[in-house]
Amino acid sequence: MLGFLLDLDGTLYHGDKPIPYAAEFIGWLRKQGYPYLYVTNNSSRTPEQVADHLRKVGIEAEPSEVLTSSQAAALYMQEKQSGKRVFAVGENGLRQALHDADFTVISDDELKTPDYVVQGIDRDFNYGKLATAVRHIRNGATSVLTNPDHLLPWNNELQPGAGSIGAAIERASQAKPVVIGKPSPIIMNYAIGKLGLPLEQIWVVGDNLLTDIQGGLAAGCRTALVLSGLVSRDTLQEQQQLTGVRPELVCGQLMELAGMLSKA
Repeated sequence: MLGFLLDLDGTLYHGDKPIPYAAEFIGWLRKQGYPYLYVTNNSSRTPEQVADHLRKVGIEAEPSEVLTSSQAAALYMQEKQSGKRVFAVGENGLRQALHDADFTVISDDELKTPDYVVQGIDRDFNYGKLATAVRHIRNGATSVLTNPDHLLPWNNELQPGAGSIGAAIERASQAKPVVIGKPSPIIMNYAIGKLGLPLEQIWVVGDNLLTDIQGGLAAGCRTALVLSGLVSRDTLQEQQQLTGVRPELVCGQLMELAGMLSKA
Protein backbone atom coordinates (compact mmCIF):
# COMPACT_ATOMS: atom_id res chain seq x y z
CA MET A 1 0.00 0.00 0.00
CA LEU A 2 1.29 3.42 -0.98
CA GLY A 3 0.33 6.73 0.61
CA PHE A 4 0.79 10.28 -0.64
CA LEU A 5 1.40 13.69 0.91
CA LEU A 6 0.52 16.19 -1.80
CA ASP A 7 1.54 19.82 -2.18
CA LEU A 8 -1.06 22.17 -3.66
CA ASP A 9 0.01 25.38 -5.42
CA GLY A 10 2.39 24.55 -8.24
CA THR A 11 1.55 20.85 -7.99
CA LEU A 12 -2.25 20.64 -8.36
CA TYR A 13 -3.06 24.20 -9.42
CA HIS A 14 -1.57 27.60 -10.16
CA GLY A 15 -3.56 30.08 -8.08
CA ASP A 16 -7.09 29.68 -9.43
CA LYS A 17 -6.06 27.72 -12.54
CA PRO A 18 -5.91 23.90 -12.64
CA ILE A 19 -2.70 22.15 -13.67
CA PRO A 20 -3.22 19.59 -16.46
CA TYR A 21 -3.57 15.98 -15.28
CA ALA A 22 -3.89 16.91 -11.59
CA ALA A 23 -7.57 15.90 -11.40
CA GLU A 24 -6.80 12.67 -13.28
CA PHE A 25 -4.04 11.87 -10.78
CA ILE A 26 -6.38 12.28 -7.80
CA GLY A 27 -8.88 10.08 -9.60
CA TRP A 28 -6.14 7.47 -10.08
CA LEU A 29 -5.29 7.57 -6.36
CA ARG A 30 -8.94 7.04 -5.46
CA LYS A 31 -9.31 4.17 -7.92
CA GLN A 32 -6.20 2.48 -6.53
CA GLY A 33 -7.41 2.99 -2.98
CA TYR A 34 -4.22 4.83 -2.00
CA PRO A 35 -4.64 7.12 1.03
CA TYR A 36 -3.48 10.69 0.58
CA LEU A 37 -3.44 14.04 2.32
CA TYR A 38 -3.30 17.56 0.93
CA VAL A 39 -0.49 19.22 2.91
CA THR A 40 -0.16 22.97 2.53
CA ASN A 41 2.05 25.67 4.00
CA ASN A 42 -0.77 28.13 3.28
CA SER A 43 -1.92 29.41 6.67
CA SER A 44 -4.61 31.77 5.40
CA ARG A 45 -7.30 29.22 4.53
CA THR A 46 -9.31 26.82 6.65
CA PRO A 47 -9.45 23.14 5.56
CA GLU A 48 -12.98 23.83 4.30
CA GLN A 49 -11.73 26.71 2.16
CA VAL A 50 -8.82 24.63 0.83
CA ALA A 51 -11.17 21.80 -0.14
CA ASP A 52 -13.58 24.27 -1.74
CA HIS A 53 -10.76 25.82 -3.78
CA LEU A 54 -9.62 22.38 -4.95
CA ARG A 55 -13.15 21.52 -6.06
CA LYS A 56 -13.37 24.82 -7.97
CA VAL A 57 -10.33 23.81 -10.03
CA GLY A 58 -11.85 20.38 -10.70
CA ILE A 59 -10.15 18.28 -8.02
CA GLU A 60 -12.10 16.11 -5.59
CA ALA A 61 -11.41 17.09 -1.99
CA GLU A 62 -12.88 16.95 1.51
CA PRO A 63 -11.80 19.08 4.50
CA SER A 64 -10.74 15.90 6.32
CA GLU A 65 -8.15 15.31 3.57
CA VAL A 66 -6.41 18.65 4.28
CA LEU A 67 -3.63 19.53 6.72
CA THR A 68 -2.64 23.21 6.85
CA SER A 69 0.33 24.83 8.57
CA SER A 70 -2.15 26.64 10.85
CA GLN A 71 -3.64 23.34 12.00
CA ALA A 72 -0.15 21.93 12.57
CA ALA A 73 0.82 25.03 14.59
CA ALA A 74 -2.22 24.58 16.82
CA LEU A 75 -1.42 20.87 17.27
CA TYR A 76 2.16 21.71 18.20
CA MET A 77 1.11 24.22 20.86
CA GLN A 78 -1.50 21.83 22.25
CA GLU A 79 1.17 19.16 22.71
CA LYS A 80 3.52 21.60 24.45
CA GLN A 81 0.84 22.47 27.03
CA SER A 82 2.60 25.77 27.81
CA GLY A 83 -0.48 27.95 27.93
CA LYS A 84 -3.54 28.91 25.88
CA ARG A 85 -3.11 32.65 25.29
CA VAL A 86 -1.93 33.63 21.80
CA PHE A 87 -1.17 36.82 19.92
CA ALA A 88 -1.89 35.96 16.28
CA VAL A 89 -0.50 37.68 13.22
CA GLY A 90 -2.45 36.07 10.41
CA GLU A 91 -5.69 35.59 8.57
CA ASN A 92 -8.87 33.53 8.87
CA GLY A 93 -7.24 30.11 8.51
CA LEU A 94 -4.89 30.71 11.42
CA ARG A 95 -7.52 32.23 13.69
CA GLN A 96 -9.98 29.40 12.99
CA ALA A 97 -7.35 26.74 13.74
CA LEU A 98 -6.53 28.44 17.05
CA HIS A 99 -10.23 28.71 17.92
CA ASP A 100 -10.84 25.04 17.07
CA ALA A 101 -7.97 24.08 19.40
CA ASP A 102 -9.43 26.19 22.26
CA PHE A 103 -6.73 28.87 22.29
CA THR A 104 -7.58 32.41 23.36
CA VAL A 105 -6.50 34.97 20.76
CA ILE A 106 -5.70 38.20 22.57
CA SER A 107 -6.37 41.65 21.16
CA ASP A 108 -3.74 43.98 19.72
CA ASP A 109 -3.93 46.29 22.76
CA GLU A 110 -3.59 43.54 25.39
CA LEU A 111 -0.62 44.42 27.62
CA LYS A 112 -0.15 41.10 29.42
CA THR A 113 2.37 38.89 27.64
CA PRO A 114 0.73 35.86 25.98
CA ASP A 115 2.17 32.35 25.93
CA TYR A 116 2.74 32.39 22.18
CA VAL A 117 3.08 34.75 19.25
CA VAL A 118 1.92 32.81 16.20
CA GLN A 119 2.48 34.31 12.76
CA GLY A 120 1.42 33.32 9.28
CA ILE A 121 0.67 35.25 6.11
CA ASP A 122 -1.07 38.52 6.93
CA ARG A 123 -1.92 40.80 4.03
CA ASP A 124 -2.94 43.51 6.51
CA PHE A 125 0.40 43.38 8.32
CA ASN A 126 1.60 46.77 9.56
CA TYR A 127 4.12 48.40 11.89
CA GLY A 128 1.74 48.20 14.83
CA LYS A 129 1.43 44.42 14.55
CA LEU A 130 5.20 44.13 14.16
CA ALA A 131 5.81 46.22 17.28
CA THR A 132 3.27 44.24 19.34
CA ALA A 133 4.61 40.85 18.24
CA VAL A 134 8.20 41.89 18.98
CA ARG A 135 7.26 43.28 22.42
CA HIS A 136 5.53 40.05 23.43
CA ILE A 137 8.39 37.85 22.21
CA ARG A 138 11.01 39.97 23.95
CA ASN A 139 8.92 39.69 27.11
CA GLY A 140 8.97 35.90 26.97
CA ALA A 141 6.30 34.67 24.54
CA THR A 142 7.33 31.72 22.36
CA SER A 143 7.57 32.71 18.69
CA VAL A 144 5.86 30.28 16.28
CA LEU A 145 6.01 30.67 12.49
CA THR A 146 3.44 28.73 10.48
CA ASN A 147 5.65 28.49 7.40
CA PRO A 148 9.00 29.88 6.23
CA ASP A 149 8.10 30.64 2.59
CA HIS A 150 9.54 34.05 1.70
CA LEU A 151 7.69 34.06 -1.61
CA LEU A 152 4.42 32.45 -2.63
CA PRO A 153 3.21 31.74 -6.16
CA TRP A 154 -0.11 33.09 -7.37
CA ASN A 155 -1.20 32.85 -11.01
CA ASN A 156 2.39 32.61 -12.24
CA GLU A 157 3.58 35.54 -10.14
CA LEU A 158 5.55 35.60 -6.87
CA GLN A 159 4.34 37.61 -3.88
CA PRO A 160 5.80 38.07 -0.37
CA GLY A 161 4.99 35.12 1.86
CA ALA A 162 4.74 34.47 5.60
CA GLY A 163 8.50 34.02 5.85
CA SER A 164 9.05 37.61 4.73
CA ILE A 165 6.98 38.88 7.66
CA GLY A 166 8.66 36.34 9.91
CA ALA A 167 12.08 37.68 8.94
CA ALA A 168 11.12 41.15 10.19
CA ILE A 169 9.78 39.77 13.49
CA GLU A 170 12.84 37.56 14.01
CA ARG A 171 15.29 40.37 13.24
CA ALA A 172 13.62 42.81 15.62
CA SER A 173 12.92 40.34 18.44
CA GLN A 174 16.29 38.58 18.08
CA ALA A 175 14.47 35.28 18.70
CA LYS A 176 14.33 32.37 16.26
CA PRO A 177 10.79 31.07 15.84
CA VAL A 178 9.63 27.48 15.97
CA VAL A 179 8.97 26.76 12.29
CA ILE A 180 5.96 24.54 11.65
CA GLY A 181 5.48 24.25 7.86
CA LYS A 182 7.48 22.38 5.23
CA PRO A 183 10.36 21.54 5.30
CA SER A 184 9.97 21.38 9.09
CA PRO A 185 9.55 17.86 10.50
CA ILE A 186 6.71 19.19 12.66
CA ILE A 187 4.08 19.36 9.91
CA MET A 188 5.57 16.34 8.14
CA ASN A 189 5.30 14.16 11.24
CA TYR A 190 1.67 15.15 11.80
CA ALA A 191 0.90 14.34 8.16
CA ILE A 192 2.71 11.00 8.35
CA GLY A 193 0.80 10.16 11.51
CA LYS A 194 -2.52 10.87 9.79
CA LEU A 195 -1.70 8.47 6.95
CA GLY A 196 -0.60 5.78 9.40
CA LEU A 197 1.74 4.02 6.97
CA PRO A 198 5.44 3.08 7.19
CA LEU A 199 7.75 5.83 5.91
CA GLU A 200 9.02 3.74 3.01
CA GLN A 201 5.47 3.54 1.64
CA ILE A 202 4.79 7.29 1.72
CA TRP A 203 5.51 9.53 -1.25
CA VAL A 204 5.86 13.28 -0.77
CA VAL A 205 4.92 14.96 -4.05
CA GLY A 206 5.55 18.62 -4.80
CA ASP A 207 7.13 21.26 -7.02
CA ASN A 208 9.49 22.88 -4.51
CA LEU A 209 12.88 21.34 -3.76
CA LEU A 210 13.45 23.37 -0.59
CA THR A 211 10.06 22.77 1.04
CA ASP A 212 8.24 19.72 -0.33
CA ILE A 213 11.19 17.56 -1.33
CA GLN A 214 13.58 18.56 1.44
CA GLY A 215 10.80 18.06 3.97
CA GLY A 216 10.03 14.61 2.60
CA LEU A 217 13.68 13.57 2.59
CA ALA A 218 14.23 14.82 6.14
CA ALA A 219 11.20 12.85 7.31
CA GLY A 220 12.48 9.65 5.68
CA CYS A 221 9.76 9.47 3.02
CA ARG A 222 10.11 8.83 -0.68
CA THR A 223 9.98 11.94 -2.84
CA ALA A 224 8.77 12.93 -6.30
CA LEU A 225 9.32 16.33 -7.88
CA VAL A 226 6.77 17.45 -10.46
CA LEU A 227 7.99 20.01 -13.01
CA SER A 228 4.79 22.02 -13.06
CA GLY A 229 5.72 24.79 -10.65
CA LEU A 230 8.91 26.36 -9.36
CA VAL A 231 11.31 24.02 -11.19
CA SER A 232 11.25 23.34 -14.93
CA ARG A 233 13.15 20.76 -16.92
CA ASP A 234 15.45 23.54 -18.10
CA THR A 235 16.28 24.65 -14.55
CA LEU A 236 16.24 21.23 -12.84
CA GLN A 237 19.97 20.54 -12.87
CA GLU A 238 20.85 24.07 -11.78
CA GLN A 239 18.31 24.02 -8.95
CA GLN A 240 19.47 20.63 -7.69
CA GLN A 241 23.06 21.89 -7.62
CA LEU A 242 22.08 25.12 -5.85
CA THR A 243 19.94 23.43 -3.22
CA GLY A 244 21.73 20.12 -2.87
CA VAL A 245 18.30 18.48 -2.82
CA ARG A 246 17.68 15.50 -5.10
CA PRO A 247 14.28 13.76 -5.26
CA GLU A 248 13.96 10.05 -5.91
CA LEU A 249 11.75 10.66 -8.96
CA VAL A 250 11.24 13.59 -11.32
CA CYS A 251 8.20 13.81 -13.59
CA GLY A 252 6.84 16.36 -16.00
CA GLN A 253 3.24 15.93 -14.83
CA LEU A 254 1.36 13.86 -12.28
CA MET A 255 0.00 11.13 -14.53
CA GLU A 256 3.59 10.50 -15.60
CA LEU A 257 4.27 9.79 -11.92
CA ALA A 258 1.28 7.44 -11.81
CA GLY A 259 2.77 5.55 -14.75
CA MET A 260 6.16 5.29 -13.05
CA LEU A 261 4.65 3.94 -9.85
CA SER A 262 2.40 1.49 -11.70
CA LYS A 263 5.47 -0.07 -13.34
CA ALA A 264 7.48 -0.25 -10.11
